[in-house]
Amino acid sequence: MDLSYIINELGEDRENYFNAVAPPIMQTSNFTFKKVADLHTAFQDEMAGYLYSRGLNPTVDILRRKLAALDGAEDCLVFNNGAAAIFAGIFANVKAGDHIVAVAKPYTWAQRMFDVILPRFGVTTTYIDGTKIENWEEATQPHTSFYYLESPNSWDFALQPIREVAGFARSKGITTLIDNSYCSPLYQQPIEMGIDMAMQTATKYIGGHSDTLGGVLSGTHAMMKKIFDSEYLNVGSGIQPFNAWLLIRGLRTLPARIERITKSTAEVVQYMKQHPKVEAVLFPLDDSFPQYQLAKQQMKGACGLFTFVVKTKKMESVVKFCESLQHIMMAVSWGGHESLVIPKCSGLKPADFDPANKEHRYVRMYVGLEDAGYLIADLEQALAKID
Repeated sequence: MDLSYIINELGEDRENYFNAVAPPIMQTSNFTFKKVADLHTAFQDEMAGYLYSRGLNPTVDILRRKLAALDGAEDCLVFNNGAAAIFAGIFANVKAGDHIVAVAKPYTWAQRMFDVILPRFGVTTTYIDGTKIENWEEATQPHTSFYYLESPNSWDFALQPIREVAGFARSKGITTLIDNSYCSPLYQQPIEMGIDMAMQTATKYIGGHSDTLGGVLSGTHAMMKKIFDSEYLNVGSGIQPFNAWLLIRGLRTLPARIERITKSTAEVVQYMKQHPKVEAVLFPLDDSFPQYQLAKQQMKGACGLFTFVVKTKKMESVVKFCESLQHIMMAVSWGGHESLVIPKCSGLKPADFDPANKEHRYVRMYVGLEDAGYLIADLEQALAKID
């Protein structure tokens, strides 16, 4: 399906809303019925029509159709945030006594689910270095029912061999879910590679303006129906119509934003690689990246996120660099119009800082929509201030 068609036309039955170019926000909690038989049908299958906006809503449905098509999936559900999408996708597919294999150091709220919530129901998790298929095979137990992937992850950008992991999982009847937030569907297609569910935080590139949250879970219609009828409706974590409308608006400019971000990131990465106060740069589509060949096979692009290692022995130098930036802001997340940094040491106590541990000197940067030269100048003046 053509990208331009998906973004501009798919799901937009404009004749149903006065031929308006932009869809309306159906800001309603409820839907009426003229016949008891129709109400009965809606009670029997809430995914077959509009009953209550906790479930389906016309504005949300426009977004669902577009996002499923972008992922190359039969269907999708849209949640209030990415953590909710992960929660529903996993919780709907495990039972007491099951075992999960997950990549090491996953997204914070995925790990909280694995370490705190699921053990209360007798579900255990094994964390692995997911870069090699052998590690998945060796960690799999007779009661393993679920694999959780993040490729690339969002700090050192470790990749998993997606096709191999998906193929092995299917041979064992194991359900797979991947966090595809780093690449977005424009740069990576996990469903096509055999993954059961592709998740992304629409907060990032889909929204693109840092003004709304959202989480996407794509897969077969049967899988989405299974999740909708239980976790989605019961927890009440579906996205609201206004937030869905903002994400539809963000989609309109997604290709243009991604193209500019990709171009600017390449320039900033090249600048940082040659700087004497930068020890290393981690970026999946740079030829110095350890998994560069795999990245080229699985990914069409790498968007705007990379990590660099500050060449220093002092935590104070990392802190001073971040606090000296005049235009690049310090915050979590990525994918908006604004460029951001976050130092790994912000999660450490000063006494725990170990300069021999490269991770403690990590600074993750997101390149937004500013001119590359503007960002480089800011990085240059901040790097000049550290020892």
